[in-house]
Amino acid sequence: MNLKIKRGLLSLVVLSILSFILVSCSEKKAENTLDKDKLVLGFDDTFVPMGFKDENGEYSGFDVELAKEIGEKLGKEIVFQPIDWSMKETELSNGNIDFIWNGYSITEERKEKVGFSTPYLNNRQVIITLANSKINSKADLAGAVVGAQNQSSAVDAIEADGDIIKTFKDGKVVTFDTNNEALMDLEAGRLDAVVADEILAKYYTNQRGADKYKVLEEDFGSEAYAVGMRKDDKELIEAFNKAFKEVVNDGKAGEISKKWFGEDIIAK
Repeated sequence: MNLKIKRGLLSLVVLSILSFILVSCSEKKAENTLDKDKLVLGFDDTFVPMGFKDENGEYSGFDVELAKEIGEKLGKEIVFQPIDWSMKETELSNGNIDFIWNGYSITEERKEKVGFSTPYLNNRQVIITLANSKINSKADLAGAVVGAQNQSSAVDAIEADGDIIKTFKDGKVVTFDTNNEALMDLEAGRLDAVVADEILAKYYTNQRGADKYKVLEEDFGSEAYAVGMRKDDKELIEAFNKAFKEVVNDGKAGEISKKWFGEDIIAK
């Protein structure tokens, strides 16, 4: 066999291999998430009362219960996967999880990376201090040590509020892996204030004694909670929104809300 024929055959083999790889990648990319029997929900398992481990080591919380109900409507098993909250969008885009679902606030920056469901709860970013604190307004945060959860919408809200962050001690927000750690530092006196989700703040302060804390009237803005999915998972987003509407209409979402918050605060 001459050299020219060998080169021709080699080229055909290489082209065949490349074609197979491209087709395989295309098929993998085109895989419909709704075809899976199990859908993986990524969450911060310290975020009381949305999703957390209870005293028995079981996953509990408002979002956990709502997810199970919506999973039934979708005909899918929901697998709860604790994740590093600062890596949530990366976990989603890499296919390690199918949902970001744990008090996940809609922001313009996140909209660029994530496809959102219909909003299901409204929320504010509130300022929490100890009851005896002299901080009574946002202006009083000048010179204060202010904390928040790393990569949270609380940090985004502070940074979006003009130059107020420059007035904080050292011109920055002290960040923590979890809201619980931030609130523990507030109790210990290492922080002067914490900025966090109002829903978390209400639950946390009621559990530990509302008279110990003060939630300021001023806040860092309102927002809505929704579930994050991959942008190209359009069928999943549509199916999810349909299932959520069914859970609202049959009253189950309202029941779960009353259990955790004492009232029906579902966004409708």
